[in-house]
Amino acid sequence: MPRKRSTDDGDELLARLGSLTAQARERAELQRTQVELAIALQRGMLPRDLPTAPGLHLAVRYAPACYGLNVGGDWYDAFPLPDGRIGLAIGDVQGHNIEAAAFMGQVRAGLRALAFATGEPGELLARTNELLLSLGSELFATCTFMRLDPATGATESARAGHIPFVWATADGKSGVVDDEGGPPLGIQRDVDYPVTRHRLTSGGLFVLLTDGVVEGPSLTVEDGLEQVTRLAGIAAVAGLESHALAAAVIKGAESIGHEDDAAVLVVGLDGPGRP
Repeated sequence: MPRKRSTDDGDELLARLGSLTAQARERAELQRTQVELAIALQRGMLPRDLPTAPGLHLAVRYAPACYGLNVGGDWYDAFPLPDGRIGLAIGDVQGHNIEAAAFMGQVRAGLRALAFATGEPGELLARTNELLLSLGSELFATCTFMRLDPATGATESARAGHIPFVWATADGKSGVVDDEGGPPLGIQRDVDYPVTRHRLTSGGLFVLLTDGVVEGPSLTVEDGLEQVTRLAGIAAVAGLESHALAAAVIKGAESIGHEDDAAVLVVGLDGPGRP
């Protein structure tokens, strides 16, 4: 009789192990499906084509996070405005799940639609902020929006809780833009977003990015921005193409140990040594 009970116990244990294994496989398959859906959602909402203008060089690189369910909501956008200028945007939605990816699509679509009513960066971010608040979501987003005149290089930009962009000139100068930003989008009403004016000079570069590019367990955001500033300075002096710099920046992001999205948008104008 004891031998019979031992056999029964063993059969029950094997059955329980089989059930747990099946459940684990189902959860893993569900997780994989959710990740694939979120990544497809992200990629489907990002622009397929970038605007063109004489002398203007735009390049983007995007690396989605795919560790577990850490699929975030970073995005970039570039589109022509009715007055002939170019709208440039980059941003990051709070959270790392499929809801963040879906909310990213709402933010990007809303900002682009409102840009055709007003391309002024400060007013545009203020209107987008009110739009997001009206949706009643608990999520929020950071964003930088820039309006560029490709004929003159004149730019106007505003930031909503986002990290500042990097600049470099063909004569060897480079740095992080020193401007005043406002709070992230979707947090509080009646917010003003200060506008800063810059000029993209011949042979110069602007690098707009998300924090996944410059911040992680092995790198502070300050050190990360300094690293990108060095790369931008070298690229501007050497006359490297914008896509080469974008590739170098995103490659550097792979070494900082983050589990976040990473997006880079490089803006360049024709200059000495740049085809």
